[in-house]
This record gives sequence, structure tokens and C-alpha cells, in this order.
Amino acid sequence: MATFPITRRGAEQLKSELHRLKTVDRPTVIQAIADARAQGDLSENADYDAAKERQGFIEGRIAEIEGKLSAAQIIDPSTLDAGGRVVFGSTVDLEDEESGRAVTYQIVGEDEADLKLGLINVSSPIARALIGKEEGDVAEVQAPGGTRRYEIVAVRYE
Repeated sequence: MATFPITRRGAEQLKSELHRLKTVDRPTVIQAIADARAQGDLSENADYDAAKERQGFIEGRIAEIEGKLSAAQIIDPSTLDAGGRVVFGSTVDLEDEESGRAVTYQIVGEDEADLKLGLINVSSPIARALIGKEEGDVAEVQAPGGTRRYEIVAVRYE
């Protein structure tokens, strides 16, 4: 099975979700199924059907998270020393050459990406354009609106 990169923070978030699913959500849905069964006829019992559907979702998510964690290569950005190059886990301050607008992104794994928080997926076009570059370099990104150029202002490993 191929490994995939994830930051320490992303792995902790997955572990936290897994713990909640196993200790809170799973027992709650099991109790809901038991309560629905106690009502009698299951053939027309919407509560039972909904609880069984929810149980299927929870069990599927548990299996998915366990699989991801077993294949994860956890990378702690604070221990990186990439010589100033942009690598997975690094935080990059950029300036859009056209608008002059400053943006900051951290390159993270697929499960932890959230553009609103400045966390971009390592396989996104902008991350692919940044990987391997250094402070002062210009990265060209193919965006839906055309090519965007970003100057790398700073690279940090936090």
C-alpha cells in the first residue's frame, strides 16, 4: 500500500475524529437501533432505517480513517530542514505579482486542506508550482482565469 504525507496536526485531527466515532457516535447509534427495535415491526420503522444508515456511515468512516492512518507518513514541519526550499509541510508567504496581494499558504495533505485557513493540498496546482522553489523565486500557476505569477517572499517550517 502506498503511503501518503500528512502533517502531525492532520494526523492528530484524524485520530481525534476516530476516537469520537468509536466512543461517542458508535454507541449512540447502537442505542438508537436498540430503541427502534423495541418499537416492534421493523419493516415500516423509519427510526430503525435511519439508525442503520447512520451506523453504516460511521463504520465506513472508521474503516476509512484507520486505513488512512495506517498508510500515513507523518511529517512534522518544525523538524524539517529543507535549506529554504518549499517542501511538504512548509508555510510559504507569497505576493501576487499582478495585484500585489500577499497570501500565506501551508502545503498539507489532502485530508487537512482548507483554503479558508490557508492550508493547500500538496497535489493542488499552486502547491505543485511552489514545491522545490526558494525565497525570491517566482512560481507560475495555471489557474482557471489564466496564468498567475507569485513571488515567494518567505519560506517557514512551523
